[in-house]
Amino acid sequence: MHNFSITQRIRKHVRQSACGVVAAQHKIAARVGAEVLRDGGDAIDAAVAVSFAIGVVEPWMSGPMGGGMMTVWRDGAEAAECIRFGMRSPRALDPADYPIERGRKASDLFPWPAVEGDRNITGATAVAVPGTVAGMALAHESWGTRPWAELLAPAIRLAKEGMQIDWYASLLIASAARNLAEDPDAAAMFLVNGCWPVVAGWTTLSDARLDQSAAASTLQRLADGGSADFYRGDVGAALVADVRAKGGSLSEADLAAYQATRAPAIAHAYRGGRVMAPSGFSAGPDLVHALTLMEARFEPGPRPDGVSYSAIAGALFEAYSHRLATAGDTGEDERVPACTTSFSIVDRRGNMVAVTQTLLSMFGAAIVSPRTGYLINNGIMWFDPEPGKPNSLGPDKACLMNVCPTLGEGPAGRFAIGASGGRKIMPAVTNLTSFLLDHGMDLETAFHQPRIDVSGGQSIVADEALPPEVHAALEAVAPVSTAPRTPHPYPFAVPAGVMRRGGINAGCTEITTPWGDAVHEDEV
Repeated sequence: MHNFSITQRIRKHVRQSACGVVAAQHKIAARVGAEVLRDGGDAIDAAVAVSFAIGVVEPWMSGPMGGGMMTVWRDGAEAAECIRFGMRSPRALDPADYPIERGRKASDLFPWPAVEGDRNITGATAVAVPGTVAGMALAHESWGTRPWAELLAPAIRLAKEGMQIDWYASLLIASAARNLAEDPDAAAMFLVNGCWPVVAGWTTLSDARLDQSAAASTLQRLADGGSADFYRGDVGAALVADVRAKGGSLSEADLAAYQATRAPAIAHAYRGGRVMAPSGFSAGPDLVHALTLMEARFEPGPRPDGVSYSAIAGALFEAYSHRLATAGDTGEDERVPACTTSFSIVDRRGNMVAVTQTLLSMFGAAIVSPRTGYLINNGIMWFDPEPGKPNSLGPDKACLMNVCPTLGEGPAGRFAIGASGGRKIMPAVTNLTSFLLDHGMDLETAFHQPRIDVSGGQSIVADEALPPEVHAALEAVAPVSTAPRTPHPYPFAVPAGVMRRGGINAGCTEITTPWGDAVHEDEV
């Protein structure tokens, strides 16, 4: 039995309007995007601004030193497109530098062994080539309407102010304090006296803030010099120098060779509508696999029931089994929780974008680049350390990501959804897609509907709020454990989505996240 209240009810109000709306895991970043829309910007302009802003106010989740993917729908277009900006392993990476530690697994859910000293998880040896700046630059070049420097200005302002340390920030910093203390620069940024987290008081009000002045300077250089300064200029040189000084293999040549790419999304017919999933090294193909199985196995009723939840669970088991057998998986270590952020945007013209970006683990490699002021990714953890396996570790390879920013349309309208939460991302997107397209829910109803998670293990995690008959039906598929929806940890991922129907827009974020919000442009 857990400790949490069973009588508490958490809800988020979903407002509808003809204005553009931004749904993000941090309210301040959502407001930044809404201001861009208010001032005449496009959904892509807002996405660029949110990407850099959220890297300041959620610095342990994503930022310029990470990677991700964007799925885009342009109003009037026949198909959706993706901007792929995943991370890559450095060219000088030598798998022999990651000796396997026999007798210890990287995770209880995956068969491959751990690496000695967790060199693929923490420290500079875990750092991959970042892609976020290139991805945002390509999106801006393709569809942006506002000046690049103007879109980075809010992030610069926020970094100069420093993010506020409230109770939720204190909790997350405390959860990683041991790893952060190993790196002097991370300890200086996030800890007091190198070991204790900055803690908000129990009853006292506090305005403690991080010192992000170095990040502000980096953002100013990117605003002035564009993405070229990151990949072929002073920012990139500073990053490489810091990673090399800490023992990593990232090089200026790695940065200069990096390219984000633009490609068609996967279009999949479903229940008389369409799902447009991310292509490439993402969970998009696995989402399509699960939806194909679901459509063949049950006829939806007005509400989700034991039959529909069981079909979702069975489809997710098969989709993950196929992913593990063919593409490999991320191999995230459960001791280092996955970190990602996701945001979705629709403007008043109907342009839509869903973005998921990440450092991979929470706090990435748990090291800070002192010259740039940013936490750095641990993308090398995405690879299987054993040779000859799916997704085996090697030099100059693309990282296989769990990100799944997805668009869809059906009788209830058109939507953009994504989520954070590592392996839990694709199941969350599958649940929500089913609620919207199988059962015709509106966004508010779908986001408050209890979900299940099947993310690569042998059991199902079910929201304890589901009725007994659903739990019984799930037990016929696989062993079931129940969990409440809580803000830490998140048993069912952390989605953010927007929806448009008849020219009216709405947005919502995971109901338990204390920072997440949807903000309309007429609210700022």
